[in-house]
Amino acid sequence: DSYRITKVGKDFQDHPVQSSTYHQYFCNKLCPLALGCGCVGQAVLSRGAHGGTMTISVGFAMAVTIAVYVSGGISGGHINPAVSLAMCVAGRLKWTKLPIYILAQLLGAFVGAAAVFGIYHDAFMEYSNGTLEVTGPYATAHIFATYPAPYLSLINGFADQVMSTAVLLLVIFAIFDTRNNRVPKGLEPVVVGLLIIVLTCSLGMNSGCAMNPARDLGPRLFTAIAGWGMEVFTEIVRDLGGPLLLASYCRHIQQSKSLTSCLGAKE
Repeated sequence: DSYRITKVGKDFQDHPVQSSTYHQYFCNKLCPLALGCGCVGQAVLSRGAHGGTMTISVGFAMAVTIAVYVSGGISGGHINPAVSLAMCVAGRLKWTKLPIYILAQLLGAFVGAAAVFGIYHDAFMEYSNGTLEVTGPYATAHIFATYPAPYLSLINGFADQVMSTAVLLLVIFAIFDTRNNRVPKGLEPVVVGLLIIVLTCSLGMNSGCAMNPARDLGPRLFTAIAGWGMEVFTEIVRDLGGPLLLASYCRHIQQSKSLTSCLGAKE
């Protein structure tokens, strides 16, 4: 009825920050994903002429740094569902907000992947003779999502993702821990970027060092729809298993002051 419509409209006007936060999550997943996957696409599609392992590592890291700077004031800069989940477990974020945050992150990653495909569409077609392949000499699906090396077993791949995600979260918590030698205010996103460079350089060989469910699943969904087919989901357990175990890890440190201090104010 008219009363309910009026009330909904008033609630929306009274809470503009909340709407802005969800929009921020979407945009700040779209931007780093588009820039990061753009680095991979440029390197792969040019056959190494315009990039390589180091440009991909640095490009992705700087894209995340930019996203944290842009979204830090509103969302705390956690553009990773694993971080959002950790906040919920620690009691710093309402569980009711988690699905919306994750959905916004997934949609941002999906649209970011679509943007890369659109920008480099002609290059994709030239590189693979008009076909979109997941494996083989002309594979291009790995431009968008991470895939394990041929030698990697399921157990080893699972352990790889658990370790890389755990290191990522532990160091992020330490960076913002007020009891540590704190990073100069305003430079925290830069240190996070340096952390990502170290992780991709040291733990990226096995399966690409995804460390982020939205960064992997969003683009993977896009590739499934865009023409690569359902084959893109054959290795998803390896890539997303680590972040999904983060909740169990966080329960052990839920009472830690370092965890609560780094996650910021309760939302």
